[in-house]
Amino acid sequence: MVVSLQKGQKVDLTKSNPGLTNVVVGLGWDTNKYDGSQSFDLDASIFLLGESGKVNEQTDFIFYNNPIGGAGAVEHSGDNLTGDGEGDDETVKVALNNVPANVAKIAFTVTIHDAQARNQNFGMVSNAFIRVVDASSNTELMRFDLGEDFSIETAVVVGELYRHGTEWKFNAVGAGYQGGLEALCVDYGIQLG
Repeated sequence: MVVSLQKGQKVDLTKSNPGLTNVVVGLGWDTNKYDGSQSFDLDASIFLLGESGKVNEQTDFIFYNNPIGGAGAVEHSGDNLTGDGEGDDETVKVALNNVPANVAKIAFTVTIHDAQARNQNFGMVSNAFIRVVDASSNTELMRFDLGEDFSIETAVVVGELYRHGTEWKFNAVGAGYQGGLEALCVDYGIQLG
């Protein structure tokens, strides 16, 4: 049975699913019809964070140009330029048992590429979600639908996988940011430029 989460809800992942070692995190979205001439390009990015809430090293920022991180434990599917179609727009494979011990949390984010130049924001995005799937059985374990809570934000921290002792849990975050990917990178300790 799929657990449907509310914003801010934290739920156990591995304790209630014994033997779970590999998950696929799917992220999806639709764009609202609007008068702009620019197409939307939303991007999923992943940050592997230490206890400090910052990356341990610059390669702990995983995205379409750096698709594998965490010593191979986290793998991004690649960039979906349109978001067209049903289901997941971008996916991330996570081998939970192989995540380096210095990674306390895995943050999943979505940003709008060139949002400022294209005059776009998450108020123009609908049906955004994150879901966690058992990779071995292709069974959806949990899902968080973000709702329509955003207006001017250009980046969203959608959810987090985090360690709790020897177990993994999931946090439905749904926090919006202005400043796009750059603002997230600064907050998570990525050196820009």
